[in-house]
Amino acid sequence: MRVAAGVKCLLRVRQWNWRVQGTKHYSSERVLQFYASFMNSGHSPDQFTFAVTLSACAKLQNLHLGRAVHSCVIKSGLESTSFCQGALIHLYAKCNSLTCARTIFASAPFPHLHTVSWTALISGYVQAGLPHEALHIFDKMRNSAVPDQVALVTVLNAYISLGKLDDACQLFQQMPIPIRNVVAWNVMISGHAKTAHYEEALAFFHQMSKHGVKSSRSTLASVLSAIASLAALNHGLLVHAHAIKQGFESSIYVASSLINMYGKCQMPDDARQVFDAISQKNMIVWNAMLGVYSQNGFLSNVMELFLDMISCGIHPDEFTYTSILSTCACFEYLEVGRQLHSAIIKKRFTSNLFVNNALIDMYAKAGALKEAGKHFEHMTYRDHISWNAIIVGYVQEEVEAGAFSLFRRMILDGIVPDEVSLASILSACGNIKVLEAGQQFHCLSVKLGLETNLFAGSSLIDMYSKCGDIKDAHKTYSSMPERSVVSVNALIAGYALKNTKESINLLHEMQILGLKPSEITFASLIDVCKGSAKVILGLQIHCAIVKRGLLCGSEFLGTSLLGMYMDSQRLADANILFSEFSSLKSIVMWTALISGHIQNECSDVALNLYREMRDNNISPDQATFVTVLQACALLSSLHDGREIHSLIFHTGFDLDELTSSALVDMYAKCGDVKSSVQVFEELATKKDVISWNSMIVGFAKNGYAKCALKVFDEMTQSCITPDDVTFLGVLTACSHAGWVYEGRQIFDVMVNYYGIEPRVDHYACMVDLLGRWGFLKEAEEFIDKLEVEPNAMIWANLLGACRIHGDEKRGQRAAKKLIELEPQSSSPYVLLSNMYAASGNWDEARSLRRTMIKKDIQKIPGCSWIVVGQETNLFVAGDISHSSYDEISKALKHLTALIKDNNRFQDIVISWVGQI
Repeated sequence: MRVAAGVKCLLRVRQWNWRVQGTKHYSSERVLQFYASFMNSGHSPDQFTFAVTLSACAKLQNLHLGRAVHSCVIKSGLESTSFCQGALIHLYAKCNSLTCARTIFASAPFPHLHTVSWTALISGYVQAGLPHEALHIFDKMRNSAVPDQVALVTVLNAYISLGKLDDACQLFQQMPIPIRNVVAWNVMISGHAKTAHYEEALAFFHQMSKHGVKSSRSTLASVLSAIASLAALNHGLLVHAHAIKQGFESSIYVASSLINMYGKCQMPDDARQVFDAISQKNMIVWNAMLGVYSQNGFLSNVMELFLDMISCGIHPDEFTYTSILSTCACFEYLEVGRQLHSAIIKKRFTSNLFVNNALIDMYAKAGALKEAGKHFEHMTYRDHISWNAIIVGYVQEEVEAGAFSLFRRMILDGIVPDEVSLASILSACGNIKVLEAGQQFHCLSVKLGLETNLFAGSSLIDMYSKCGDIKDAHKTYSSMPERSVVSVNALIAGYALKNTKESINLLHEMQILGLKPSEITFASLIDVCKGSAKVILGLQIHCAIVKRGLLCGSEFLGTSLLGMYMDSQRLADANILFSEFSSLKSIVMWTALISGHIQNECSDVALNLYREMRDNNISPDQATFVTVLQACALLSSLHDGREIHSLIFHTGFDLDELTSSALVDMYAKCGDVKSSVQVFEELATKKDVISWNSMIVGFAKNGYAKCALKVFDEMTQSCITPDDVTFLGVLTACSHAGWVYEGRQIFDVMVNYYGIEPRVDHYACMVDLLGRWGFLKEAEEFIDKLEVEPNAMIWANLLGACRIHGDEKRGQRAAKKLIELEPQSSSPYVLLSNMYAASGNWDEARSLRRTMIKKDIQKIPGCSWIVVGQETNLFVAGDISHSSYDEISKALKHLTALIKDNNRFQDIVISWVGQI
């Protein structure tokens, strides 16, 4: 009877074990339910029952229940069995109770004989983030037992987490081929991909295929991640074909990796095809596709897909908003970003660190520093990305003082600067040329071990170059263990200002190093070639750009080359280059071409180009408006200026300080002071130093000296610090009004109170002020006391004043100096000749004219123009080529006759005045 009862009990336990074993395909909770029922039935579990139950506790990380089962194991006397021992070690290791796991392992009778126990302990240390301890256990295991496949894969993970890729590769090669299954290959592929060894990851994938090991979904996802980082489209296409062949293309895991890969390879249409082919899309796939459009700057596609996502009943998560916000990180889309911020607040994602960082980055890059700063200050937790985003934003907006302050706060907050924050703060040092501060940050980079980092090292080179310390820039470059295109570009840009030969040598060095010159490389070299003396070198660089196929569609290089030709006064070459861009002409290139013509005193052509641009349906931006208004000002073309002002208003552009200043300047130079004042007043609180200067200069040029000084007083009362341009305008006003005493005081205030170093223009203005109003002796003495060498403008002003006041001796001295400075200029001869003629000294006047003829010095003929309709009519003295010359000549003769008939002329004038 007892034997029969024992057999019956044993069969009962086996039935329960089979039942429990069947539950492994279900949830761990179900396993525990079966165990509870089994225990309530009054039967005693065996080692297998306990092992399965303990495994379920480990999966749920339910240490409390696991300890209860452990007590039952002890009561049953099964603790030393291999099944229970391995399960207990796995439970405690999984629940991060490694002391208990180690105790059980040590107390087992023969733990060294059980591979499962060793593997469980090693896995526990790896999962707890203690790979060093895991490797120590593994070394002991190799002396006592043969590692199994799980142990070896676990150790591979430990090596990779420690960055010991060589050790991982060595162990992998030592693994028996049967054990080297898909899991082991996946560890090697994903491990190399995650540690940025993308090419090695790709090599392991190809080796795996050669060994006949079939890929899993994890394999394809890992290798696609590596391909995406390399932007290796051809490899990506092969893996895509591989996925289709294995039937994995519809897998969410693989499909999202394919979408990401195509996005990184700048193939958004291919990514969309993969996306559309997925029937059941989850959040991961939607976010992947949104990320592709976001990375490639397709805001309209992002917003369209975002709305589709919501209409499909998929609720955006924090990763969704992070992707979309990165697309709005520019001024044009700032309002969209603000609306998304409101949605984030409603969804209560404002406590998410990733979303907060994306918001700061979006506001900072869009130039909304106030909003970026406000959001940053409200964050309860900030990581290094948060600090980097706000610091980068301040540097980008050239608020260097704010960037320095934030950098100090970051360090005090316990955040160690990384290469991004260090590069940003070095850029700030370069922008404002504070070499001493830059050197201190260089020392910090050495302490942090970042001086050899490519990103930080390139920023150091850039900082030294901008500060004019090319020696230390080159020293930093030479000390870098690895060179990149970025570091070479930084040094080329530094040499571009001083040493053309070294810049070209660096280009050759770049090619020897196997580095491919980028657009920025050639743009820096183009800067070297500006000016007529270096234009031949510029032509050669232009040819090199074309040969490499870089010019096709490159707005950046096209604009740089336009600037080079314009600076070299080769307008014909610039126009040919511009025409070659055909339909690719952007507003940036149009503006560059218009600006170049203004720079070369062809403002009438510049206006015609602007009209041509409008005819081609190219919408001007604010930079274009500022440039074209400058042309209107130079031509005194009030009609065109008003048309442009009207267009600015009707197109809804905000009148920023720069555009408003251009309008103020244009109206003033066209003589419409009333409109100039009106635009200036509309600026209200937005007036900056440029706006104030435009108004002061405008009043000064139009003879409103009192108004100019009044505006100057208002400016200083508004806490706006005047600059050198401000004082030039005020001194001009004093000169035109004859306020010698006030002018001297203002010059003294500029130098001694504001500490502004006078430029030659200021000295010339003071000479004009003194000389124009008869203080010729003081003017000459002022010149003699100058610490700088007087230029032609200063002597021309003194000579002009001597002509007005008939001071021949002083005029001769001024003319002599002027002729020494500009021997081919006709101005000193003409002015001195007119002075002699005015005093009746005809012999000297004729002598000067003969000298001009002998030296072949030509007087530049006078020029005037008038705009009728859309056409500018140009008249040059002595030129009879105008198409309406005969009619104009007749009209002039008629007017001359009328003027001679004084009575009749006065009647006509009175008649005209009466009609106005």
